[in-house]
Amino acid sequence: MDAMLTVLAALWGAAAGLLVPRAAHRFSVEPDEAWRDTCPAGHPLTGIARGWLGSTRCPACAAAPVPVAAATGPGTPGDGADDPTPHDPAPPESAPSDSTHPGPASPDPEPPAPTYPARYAPGTLVPVVTALSCAALAAATGARPELAVWLLLAPVGVLLATIDRRVHRLPDPLTLPAAGAVTVLLGAAALLPEHGGSWLSGLLGGAALGGFYFLLFVINPNGMGFGDVKLALSLGVALGWYGWAVLFAGGFAGFLLGAAYGFGLMVLRRAGRRTGIPFGPFMITGALLGILLGALAA
Repeated sequence: MDAMLTVLAALWGAAAGLLVPRAAHRFSVEPDEAWRDTCPAGHPLTGIARGWLGSTRCPACAAAPVPVAAATGPGTPGDGADDPTPHDPAPPESAPSDSTHPGPASPDPEPPAPTYPARYAPGTLVPVVTALSCAALAAATGARPELAVWLLLAPVGVLLATIDRRVHRLPDPLTLPAAGAVTVLLGAAALLPEHGGSWLSGLLGGAALGGFYFLLFVINPNGMGFGDVKLALSLGVALGWYGWAVLFAGGFAGFLLGAAYGFGLMVLRRAGRRTGIPFGPFMITGALLGILLGALAA
């Protein structure tokens, strides 16, 4: 039974993970920019939910491919430029020669065959990570009611981590609904038999972790984004479901992973002490580790 549940959870994670890259592509913009609604070549994204759900392959690019140089240059519709990239003037028809009797003209070299953007976002790593996360959650939680909550929230966590890694941003349309969803869903799970946590403990955990991150934001707003504070609300509820020890372990694991990553960058001379790093992926990974620990101990 447990093995079948783990396999089904992995299949769910893989299927949900296939939908993450397109949403990540659309959300990965700077704070003053609108959400993307085109592929890098400028073709409108269409599909389910007004184009938010769909494949990472652009059907228009496949039907009428655009060379990579044109699709990724500064004058393409996909990157916000208004004017096309200027072209170098055509070379003169004739050029002076030092020789009175020029030799036969050499044939022009054949231009390299253009390559085409088959995908606008990675399509393999994200589904694999989502599938592995869901499988681990199922193996640790078993057939308890809160497993449905973890499986629903896991793809959202992967999506948030992907966006934050790309543009150092955690969008409000994801963090705030996630906080509300985990609160409501765990409240429903608490009404079912054989659940392994406490809804009241989860509420207190969300308030505690969110308050702690808000304090860090007030002390050093340049080192802690307010998006991290909003993310901490949902992570605190999820971790607090299994108690204060799990809340502390998951929260501390996020800081430990972030510190290790930053230290590694400094050792490799790829960052300084004041270089900003995306903290959301480490918060989410730490929370996943804490939930796994709490589910196994419950």
